[in-house]
Amino acid sequence: MKKLWSRKKSIPAIRLVPASHRPWLDRAALGLIAGGVLAIFFFSTYHSAGSASGNTPSKEQITQLKQQVKQLSNEREQLSDTSNSAESKLNIELSTQKQLADQVKVLTQENNKLKEDLAFFENLIPSSQAQEGVRIGGFKANAGSHSQLQYRVLVMQGGKGVRDFVGELQLVATVVQAGKNVTITYPDAKEGETGKLKLSFRYYQRIEGTLTLPEGSSIKTLQARIMDKGRIRTFQSVNL
Repeated sequence: MKKLWSRKKSIPAIRLVPASHRPWLDRAALGLIAGGVLAIFFFSTYHSAGSASGNTPSKEQITQLKQQVKQLSNEREQLSDTSNSAESKLNIELSTQKQLADQVKVLTQENNKLKEDLAFFENLIPSSQAQEGVRIGGFKANAGSHSQLQYRVLVMQGGKGVRDFVGELQLVATVVQAGKNVTITYPDAKEGETGKLKLSFRYYQRIEGTLTLPEGSSIKTLQARIMDKGRIRTFQSVNL
């Protein structure tokens, strides 16, 4: 037994250096695996020493070592499951945050649309101070990407004895191109586009669409004009 004890003491110590970039659960699992390997190493050394000295380990000792190895393996599996569960929860939280951000974006857009619709219907309510004749009840424009400009125009008329109005909508954009102010008219009469924005209504008409600006230009203002037989009846401008 003294020879066995001296052999045990001469076993070199094994130093485990955990990787600093691993999560603590992975480091713990790695420690358990190393512990199991160390237990098996001691068991093998003990068995070899016993065989060399003529002494063999008892069944009770072998059973105890097996139980320790099994316990270490179970703890390692539990820590691995805990690590996977924590990672899964983190992924779920990140996915939930993204979904909530997308929902907020959609709700914000819907809220803005409802505000515009509310203003639209408020303009339709007759009042004692309502302007007679054709007028622009609402006009909005938003500069999008790739030289796209979205617009919405509400044209109305009020007063007694209202008759059908037939005319056209004309949009005039002022843009900066190559350092100079340039005026662009939609629809372009030179391109044969006259009549594309026809107006024909008795009480109101809403027109919306997208304009394509010259490549490399930046929009400054957009003006909506109500044309009646080539004459400007009314207009309204927005700065962009």
